[in-house]
Order: sequence, then C-alpha cells, then structure tokens
Amino acid sequence: MFDLVVIGGGPGGYVAAIRAAQLGLKVACVDKRASFGGTCLNVGCIPSKALLDSSELFHLAQTKFSRHGIAVGDLKLDLAAMMARKDKVVRELTGGIAYLLKKNKIEAITGTARIAKPGEVVVTDASGGEKTLPCKNILMATGSEPVQIPSLPFDGKHVLSSTEALCLDRIPEHLIVVGGGYIGLELGSVWKRLGSRVTVVEFLPKILTICDGEIAAQLHKTLEKLGIEFKLGTKVTGRRVEGDRVVLEAENQDGKLEITGDKVLVCVGRRAYTKGLGLEAIGIQPDARTGQVAVDENYRTNVPGVYALGDLTAGPMLAHKAEDEGVVFAERLVGQKSHVDLETIPSVVYTWPEIASVGPTEEQLKSRGVDYKVGKFPFKANGRAKCMDEDEGLVKVIADPKTDRVLAVHIFGPRASDMIAEAVNVIEFKGSSEDIVRICHAHPTLSETLREAAMAVHGRAIHS
Repeated sequence: MFDLVVIGGGPGGYVAAIRAAQLGLKVACVDKRASFGGTCLNVGCIPSKALLDSSELFHLAQTKFSRHGIAVGDLKLDLAAMMARKDKVVRELTGGIAYLLKKNKIEAITGTARIAKPGEVVVTDASGGEKTLPCKNILMATGSEPVQIPSLPFDGKHVLSSTEALCLDRIPEHLIVVGGGYIGLELGSVWKRLGSRVTVVEFLPKILTICDGEIAAQLHKTLEKLGIEFKLGTKVTGRRVEGDRVVLEAENQDGKLEITGDKVLVCVGRRAYTKGLGLEAIGIQPDARTGQVAVDENYRTNVPGVYALGDLTAGPMLAHKAEDEGVVFAERLVGQKSHVDLETIPSVVYTWPEIASVGPTEEQLKSRGVDYKVGKFPFKANGRAKCMDEDEGLVKVIADPKTDRVLAVHIFGPRASDMIAEAVNVIEFKGSSEDIVRICHAHPTLSETLREAAMAVHGRAIHS
C-alpha cells in the first residue's frame, strides 16, 4: 500500500513525489515515458532552450564576433552536432531525475496510468500487462499537450507541433509559424537564426497578448529586424500539400491569401492532458475548453483522495508553477500550511533579448481601475550591457503611488530570465520601489537597471 501514487513524472509530479518521500511517505511515480521529466525536460523547456542558446551563439558569430575582434573565418553550421548536443543535455537531466527518484526510495514505474477508483491506480505497460497500485492518495500531474487547429491538424511531416520542431534534420527553407505566443516566437527565432525564412501568422492584431503591451511591441520590432515576417489579424482556414511543399490558406481584412512553405509549425496554446485517466468514470468532469479540473487550496478534486496540480489546474501552464505546487501539495498533505501565490509566478519569453515579467501589465491595471506609477530604465545606459554588446531593451517597475509597494516588473533585455528573480522576491515580500533602491547592486551588472528603474518611479534615476 502506497501513501501516494503520482501520475506524471514531469516537474509537478516528480517534485511532489520527492517532497512527499522526504516527508516520510511511501511513494510511487508513474510516467508513460521511460525517461522521467515530462514534457519540460523531454520535449519542451530544456531541449528548446538548448537550441535557443546554440542558435544564439551561431547568430552572434555571424553578426557580432567581429565587433569584439574575433574573426571566425568560414563559419559553418553542423545541425546534426547541434541536435546531438541538445539530446545529450536532455539525457543528462532526465537521468538526473531517475537518480533523484531512486535516492528518495520512490518506486518509478513506466506505463500508462488509469484511476480505477479512489485508492487504486492501474498501470498498463508497453506489452499490455497491467499492475494495480493500491494507495491512500492519488495525485494527477499529467501536464498538457499542444492544441490542434481543426483546419490544420498535425501530421508530423508538413504540419508540426512544438515537439517535431525540436528535432528537424534539416533547416526549413520557409517555416510558417501559426501563433504569435511565446512558444512560436521562441522556436521561430531558433530556425530564423539558423537560416530559415520565417513567417508568423497570428489571428489577433498583435503578438504576445499576455505580455505588457510596450514590452511586446519592442520585441516585435526586434524580431522584424532579425528578419521574421508577421501576418497579424490573419485567420488560418486550411492547408493543402503540393509535393514537398505546404500551402497555408488564410484570410484577413485584405481578403484571402496563401503562404507557401515547407513546414508549418502550429503553436496556438496548450490543453490539459487527461486522456486515459478515467476521470469521468470516477466523477471528475474536466473543463470542456481547457481540459483542466477544479481543485481546492489543498489541490483536492471533488473526489476524496484524488488530487491534481500543474497544468491540470487553473493558473499559468509553466513548469516552475507546477514545481512549486508539487512542494506545497506534499507539505499540505501531511498537515503543513505552505502556499503558492499565483500572482507572483514569473513568466519568461526566451527570445533574444528575453522578456521576463511578474505581476499585472499596465493594460490589466488600467482595466481594473488601479492607480500606479511607472519607472523605466534602458539597457543602453547600463555599463555591463554595453560591455556585453547587448544593450537593447528596458526595465519597467510599476508601483502603487500611495504606498510605493511594487505591483509589477516587466523586463525586455539580456538575461531578463535571471534578473526577474529579484523582482519576484520583492513583490512576494510586499516590498517597495524604495526597498529596491536601498539594496546595493554590484557594479557593473545588468541588475543595476532594475535599481535605476525603481529610482525612476520617483523621478530620481541617476544614469538617465
């Protein structure tokens, strides 16, 4: 008898399993992949960031190394070697998860799990054999999958999901990206830097609608300078294959249009993955649109002893949100009072430069009728950014005009993904812009831009 059976070995699942084991529970973790780590480690966050970093280095060698006095000669791309490095990174990290599960005495089981009833999980292995796991508690952490467009179904050859876009064996001549969200822009920028022509087709009139408008507009300009083409306000109506080419059929305010390429990458969002879990049979009804399930503050569903977290529940579909929830779930299961504040979950777009944000956008604050003050500081006035030859972008600090409490921070610039942690910390502890100002920031560092932006909230930035 297990105290806990976790279904899903991704960031939410394996973290919950490890923390529960640390707290003295007998735990099993089931995943359909032999390599634990979920979408994030296997076909998501990790391989995409490996390719982003590799493609950025290749682009730097083409465009900026000479400015540093570095002559590279006849620059060549070895795509197979780049993919091999990406795969090695994935193997090492998924191998690390296997080690951690073993270290914490968690029974790792490969197979497809189904909840037969509360307290009983049935696992089917690749050969069709079944194993029943009796348990006191069941945690569903099965993550999400790419959303398909009815008029543009995935075929793995011409119409790709993000999974296939991570393992192409040649550079597409023309990659058409459907969707102007962060996944499409990240992968589009990878293949553009490696030599593809890239066209982004977005139904809405702007990209990255979840981001602060000013920040998203700056990234749009940067991606256009990179050479990415945009078709905004454009609806995809279908596709047809002509030989080894695919013709995307669409329409916008100017009428119907066709875009011909050799690959179409569809990135229009993700949907909670509950296939095969048997939820309806035990009385859990996923949301018809998102596939997510309702839970309370302890991650309990409406069925006693059955829990859910991560992409299966409300909030941003992000690996770090799932990880935090995994820890809190396990601690609450044994009576502790941990919590996750969904308002302070940071979000990152790993283009170059990067976007990182925490808290509401200016547009959201205006729609809520919230008063605020803004302080901004450009990276072009930062010494370290100049030394790096990466001085594009800005930091924006938004604070309450009466209390000075920091409401949000939005960054567009180099290593924004690393810089956002300080902002999360300040907001989590209800700090003020003055608190940021009074903390000494090492010089020269990129983090000084955050301090200067905090100074600018009250019109006292030193270097701008």
